[in-house]
Amino acid sequence: METLIEFQNTMLNNLVYDFSRGLETEMNWNMRLSAIKGARGVGKTTVLLNYIKRHPKDAKKILYASLDDIYFTENKLVTLAKHFARSGGKHLLLDEVHKYPNWSQELKNIYDSIPQLKVTFTSSSILQILKGHYDLSRRVVMNELPGLSFREFLQIESGIKFKTLSIEEIIKNHETLSKDIIKKIKPFEYWNDYIQHGFYPFYRENKLAYHQRLMNVLNLTLESDLVICKEIDPKFIFKLKRMLHMIAVAVPYTPNVSKLAGDLEVSRPTINNFFDYLEDGRLVKLLRRDDKAFNVLSKPEKVYLQNTNLMYGIDKRKVNEGNIRETFFFNQVGYKHKISFSDIGDFLVNGEYKFEIGGINKSKYQIKNHKNAFIVSDDMEYGVGNKIPLWIFGFLY
Repeated sequence: METLIEFQNTMLNNLVYDFSRGLETEMNWNMRLSAIKGARGVGKTTVLLNYIKRHPKDAKKILYASLDDIYFTENKLVTLAKHFARSGGKHLLLDEVHKYPNWSQELKNIYDSIPQLKVTFTSSSILQILKGHYDLSRRVVMNELPGLSFREFLQIESGIKFKTLSIEEIIKNHETLSKDIIKKIKPFEYWNDYIQHGFYPFYRENKLAYHQRLMNVLNLTLESDLVICKEIDPKFIFKLKRMLHMIAVAVPYTPNVSKLAGDLEVSRPTINNFFDYLEDGRLVKLLRRDDKAFNVLSKPEKVYLQNTNLMYGIDKRKVNEGNIRETFFFNQVGYKHKISFSDIGDFLVNGEYKFEIGGINKSKYQIKNHKNAFIVSDDMEYGVGNKIPLWIFGFLY
């Protein structure tokens, strides 16, 4: 255990603690078993280490460990937990649990046999926590950490704090809200930077190498996480990469499953599985109809990359402005709200609000005479009536 404590101290000493993610204060850290899941690179490890930083008086009762550490090749997790609890430990923070064999059984054993010990663990988005061999669904509380919102990015870059907004506040009061924000900052001074390299917090380490590192994250998600967690045959990874490129350069991508199956030389059911794998890995977002007649096995109406940064990483030569707008909206709004395909406009949010996304000159023709329908436009600082600036939807989390 001394080895793990030494590693924890090294990690803490190298941590620049100058920004707190919303999840850090929103989640309940007092639950006996809680999980933080999210895509590679969104900052799950930093959230765990920040928790220790925020509780200096309890630091000796908290232990951080990454389960891909060589320590666990010779030591069991459940043994560590028992030893830590006997030594007065109160809270285990476990990183990368999907790298540890038999993780679900041992977490269940810890939960059942050491009631005085709290465990918070992180995992890849694609990890099927609630479908494991050992039932954790009645025990674990799930939390998801997204990439940085536009609001968080502005706060990091400017040092100015901005409150989160609800979608109802934006719809009803966007004119006043946008004016209040613009008194403090000019969003478009930061817009292009965020769109290209602001979603993953590691942009702060080296902006010049950002997209190279982003592609490393993408490859690790496909070649490691998917293979381990979904037990995918490695021969399919190249086909998944081809599919991602097709999605990246589309405006946006409207799937033709039969053609795609022919192009990639796989079956139609395999194509639908591919879509689900990529969505679980937080590499794409699938837009489906909000209709009980459609199910998760049906073809999505449209497919978007998960965030705009991926567009520039995969093929910046073919980035499309319209695709950027829709991808940004889907990404920022979709974290806390249900988004589905709409025959009126581009998106239906929470089964109630309809949004048509476009440029500053986008007309209201498509939403004319429809209740709860709005135009969302980029290239505009302020909105008027039911025409709302795109950037303000980056303040939802």
